[in-house]
Amino acid sequence: MALATSPPEAAEAARPDRYSSDAAGLGRLRAGVFVAPALLLVAVFLVFPALWVLYLGLTNYRLTGAAAAAPQFVGPANLIEAVSNPEFWSSTWLTVEFVAGSAVIGQVGLGFTIAWLLRDRRGPLKRLVEGLVILAWILPSAIVSFLWVALLDRDAGTLNALLGIQGFAWLLDHPMLSIIVFNIWRGTAFSMMLYGAALGNVPPSHLESARLAGASGWQQLRDVVFPHIRGHILTNLLLISLWTFNDFTPFLLTAGGPDGKSEVLAVHVYKVALQSGELGHGAAVSTIILLINLVVAVFYLRLLRSKK
Repeated sequence: MALATSPPEAAEAARPDRYSSDAAGLGRLRAGVFVAPALLLVAVFLVFPALWVLYLGLTNYRLTGAAAAAPQFVGPANLIEAVSNPEFWSSTWLTVEFVAGSAVIGQVGLGFTIAWLLRDRRGPLKRLVEGLVILAWILPSAIVSFLWVALLDRDAGTLNALLGIQGFAWLLDHPMLSIIVFNIWRGTAFSMMLYGAALGNVPPSHLESARLAGASGWQQLRDVVFPHIRGHILTNLLLISLWTFNDFTPFLLTAGGPDGKSEVLAVHVYKVALQSGELGHGAAVSTIILLINLVVAVFYLRLLRSKK
């Protein structure tokens, strides 16, 4: 016959589990106390503004007039008006060109090329190149924008003087090309630094083995380097794509002109919301931009988490 466990013995046996449960609860409480300030900041500065913009997009809120004092709920009317506007789709396509040309192709390609060429170099040439590239990144956007406006000026611009041509209006005749080149020049430093750090983690022995096996330079990049820095490439693509998508700097160069030929979505929102005074309409366009950013972020994160 089995002996029954006495109450004191049962309590003694249950004591470690109770202590473990208490310790786990205390750990969760301590973690919550440490994380709470960060969560509060996220809620105040990210979640609440996003929800507020979403709400404004459903109203007829305007900058002036009766709708400024007492906006009325209009439902999805602003969203329907936004997607029915041909200027919205024109701005969307220009934004895709801007992101693909300056971020995905330009900054990623040029940043990696510079980091690859400088990976084993030392001395003043490396410091000079890094200094020139980083200089564009540390200067305020307004200052470098004004410098480029002066550089590309039709009559007194330095670029026309260097090329020996006169009267060529870069910002008027080729506004998208101008802002794409400008964004490549300004944003390449981030990609260069990120890839420079990533290339330092590629084992030299792997490259040496590939070289001894007769792999060409491209095969070494494809089979050894890119697999090692795949996470860095996708992270960089995610960050610079979102930054460029929301970039307002083109307004400082061309103000969206001429005739809307460089009016990317960020500039389109500014014109709709502040120049036209239709804050509700502008908030609706901002909501669409937020959704596009979420789709892009989810796409990159799924690629980042995939094994291949």
